[in-house]
Amino acid sequence: MNLHEYQSKHLFHKYHIPVPRGVTVSTSADAAAACRTLGGTRWVIKAQIHAGGRGKAGGVVLVDSPEQAAVEAQRLLGSRLVTRQSGPAGLPIGSLLIEEPTVIAREIYLSALMDRASAAVLFIASQAGGMDIEAVAAQTPERILSIRIHPAAGLQPFQVRRLGFGLGLNSAQLQALSGLMGGLYRLFMDCDAGLVEINPLVITAAGDLIALDAKINLDDNALARQPNLEALRDHSQEDPREAQAKAHELSYISLDGNIGCMVNGAGLAMATMDLVQLHGGAPANFLDVGGGATAARVAEAFKLILSDPRVKAVLVNIFGGIVRCDLIAEGIIQAVREVGVGVPVVVRLEGTNAPQGLALLAQSGLAVITAANLSEAADKVVAAAAPAG
Repeated sequence: MNLHEYQSKHLFHKYHIPVPRGVTVSTSADAAAACRTLGGTRWVIKAQIHAGGRGKAGGVVLVDSPEQAAVEAQRLLGSRLVTRQSGPAGLPIGSLLIEEPTVIAREIYLSALMDRASAAVLFIASQAGGMDIEAVAAQTPERILSIRIHPAAGLQPFQVRRLGFGLGLNSAQLQALSGLMGGLYRLFMDCDAGLVEINPLVITAAGDLIALDAKINLDDNALARQPNLEALRDHSQEDPREAQAKAHELSYISLDGNIGCMVNGAGLAMATMDLVQLHGGAPANFLDVGGGATAARVAEAFKLILSDPRVKAVLVNIFGGIVRCDLIAEGIIQAVREVGVGVPVVVRLEGTNAPQGLALLAQSGLAVITAANLSEAADKVVAAAAPAG
């Protein structure tokens, strides 16, 4: 679960991580009023969406009067911002963060994330702040600094000094970094975060450290013990199909292809998508119905796939271990009859009650294509999804 910048900065403030003064607004009149409340002669208006690259897309602007702030707010609010991370449809702007400007001397990068390989929190820092950190890591890896925090020991002063020296900070800035990283680590642990990123963390003309941007990603699996944070979820920023899948306890992720995939088991789902790609197709989604799928749940999964207008064919690949293939077949039949499927459906069933499942499909009178193995299924679904002629 992602948080908006303004929500992340509220948490930063709670953990004594310095941020610019700002006000969150949702109307143009409030934008003008926020400028007057903050005071000064210039303000930064930042569109609040769950995607990076807002500045290059026109979602971050500098204004010189409350009246200009109102005009820009009117332009942004209610529109969709398309960035390199949002996808071609963009994301809706429902709120803006109005901040006082910061005089920047240097920009650096700082983040904390869960490193599952070492079962530790990994701090990453770089002098190349304000840039795409993935590009920096790929092109100039020597500019990336990192330290791992042992969960039993916590963040140690020598680790802060190691990063601080690598970033070229002076003694006063090192002391400020110590407090900032300590707060960031406590926030990370207390909130069950998966990622906390500050890009850029700026050094002002006065030598102070301020988090100019803030990004927090929370671990979905821990939200049950974080009700206050779960209440901050903005459903308008999420794919509605993914939200619908969550309600039915399905694992679903939208992709860019045109072949819908319904599989039981995450590993088998990944292998299925790889094979579709290998045979010249492009998956439209990742969808794992799980090991204990019922007919009703399979029907919901099927309807979910077909709600994507890009889907030109559907591949159902089920290995019946815990789940029975005849139940899967019943779910497919139920969904096809309810939705009125207008695209080809290729089904491969193997394992528990597979013959019974295939018999149910054959007796249903539906135009379902069956396959004896996964390679044949991939061939058939790619051919079915190909444009006619």
